[in-house]
Amino acid sequence: MNIQVIIIAILFAAAVFYVGRLIYKSLFVKKGCGSNCKCGVDFSAIDAAKSNK
Repeated sequence: MNIQVIIIAILFAAAVFYVGRLIYKSLFVKKGCGSNCKCGVDFSAIDAAKSNK
């Protein structure tokens, strides 16, 4: 087998693995806080009247 074919096959397999991993991560959301989550933050000390100005 030609060395160029082996290199292309390895690169193709790596690309398929990478895209598959991206799709898997986008479909199955992790449990816990996301980027827009406010868990662990206490907003009780914030005065709503002052923040609307």
